[in-house]
Amino acid sequence: MKFLAYFNSLGVLALAVLCVIQWAVNRNLNMENARLDLNGQLQARKIEELQKTIAGDKADLDDFRKRLEKSEAAVKESEEKVVKVTAERDEAAAQRDAAAATRDRAMADRDAYKADLEKWVDAVKQRDDALRKEGDEVVKASKDRNDAVEKFNDLANKYNDVVKALNAAQAKLAGK
Repeated sequence: MKFLAYFNSLGVLALAVLCVIQWAVNRNLNMENARLDLNGQLQARKIEELQKTIAGDKADLDDFRKRLEKSEAAVKESEEKVVKVTAERDEAAAQRDAAAATRDRAMADRDAYKADLEKWVDAVKQRDDALRKEGDEVVKASKDRNDAVEKFNDLANKYNDVVKALNAAQAKLAGK
């Protein structure tokens, strides 16, 4: 009987040790589960913020594209004006040459042609200045577009990295 009492006491002691070990394992698992839940919530918030940022960047990119299209239309319009002004310039040059040939006959007409030529030169200078300015605006718009695209690509890469990290964490959590 004493043997059974010792054996029974030993069994109760072994059961108590197993309960303590099981409690420690369960405690560690619950703490790990709580940590992973908190981490998942933080990552979900970060993903939401990144999605909002991406949406804003997309809107900015669309706005930039619209402005770029307007700039390209303005450049095309300017090119058409250049063609028209060039034709007018050629016509004025022909008139100037004709005036030079008939200069001896009509000195009074020469003064009128000179005034027209000066107006034309001023118009060409104004046109050249306008073309230069519009060209600079196109270059600036192109640079701004490239900067926006680079920012968007950086943001997309960061977003992909976050998604990969989240997927890896979920896979790790699912694997445990």
